[in-house]
Order: sequence, then structure tokens, then C-alpha cells
Amino acid sequence: MKNVFNVLIVPVFLLFSFKEGNNLVQNKHSETLTAKSDRIIYLFFKADKDQSGNAKITLQSSKIANGRLKHVPSFERDDVRKGDLVITLTGSDGKEVGKQLVKDPFNPELEVYEKEGISRHKASLQNTEFSARFSYSENVQSVKVEKATDDGVLLLFTQKL
Repeated sequence: MKNVFNVLIVPVFLLFSFKEGNNLVQNKHSETLTAKSDRIIYLFFKADKDQSGNAKITLQSSKIANGRLKHVPSFERDDVRKGDLVITLTGSDGKEVGKQLVKDPFNPELEVYEKEGISRHKASLQNTEFSARFSYSENVQSVKVEKATDDGVLLLFTQKL
């Protein structure tokens, strides 16, 4: 009787363990498909200053690539300084999809190595290029670039994507 019981139970355990292994393979496959469908949108901008110091922003190109952002950049309102740019992606429903801070691209802070040690200096540029990347969403409709000023924010650029 004990041998008959072992003969019947062992195949049942093997059958259930095989099914669980098969489900794990299917779950792993579906996770791989989900990961492959994640995408990143890269936005490349060019900025020029005119004679009066006003900035003109143009979107040079945008690129959508497969991948996932490891870190989603975020910032607090207190982090925004005069001259910094805030890039905002807006969805078709008018809601904000993503927001990113770009430190003042016209006055980047450079590290200088001297005999006395390392020091930081601000460079002043008339034209520059910068980029931003966001997690891609199908309903992204437009991009907006605003510049932080003493009086608040100034809208510099808006374009539909």
C-alpha cells in the first residue's frame, strides 16, 4: 500500500512543479516584453542670446529610444535659481506629463584646476546647446521651456511634438 501511494504522489508533485516552472517562464517572458516596450524621449535644444540678452530657444531634434530611466529627475521650487530653465512636457489632455530643471545653460559653472587647488568659475556664453530626457508617453503633445527670472517664470518656447 505504501509503495502504491508513493507511485501515485510522486508524479503529482512532479506535474505541479513543472506547471509552476512553466508559469515562471511565461511571467519572465511577459516582463521582458514590458521592459522592451518602455521608451525614452530625448529632446535636443539650441539656445542663442540676441544683442539685448534675450534668449531664443529652438528644438533641434527629438529622438525616441527603447529603454527605461533609472532615475526620474525631480526638483523643488526652491531649487530653481535665476537663469535656470524649466522644461515641461504636456499631454493631449492638457496635464503635465514631465518636468525637468536645466541649470542656467548660458552661465555654466566650470571647475578649474590650479596650483592652489580646485575652484569654480562661471562662464558666460552667447549660444549653447542642452538636452533633456523623459519617460515617453503616447499622449505627449507639446514641450514648453520657461526661464526663471526675479519676477517669476518667462515663457521662452512652446512647440507641439
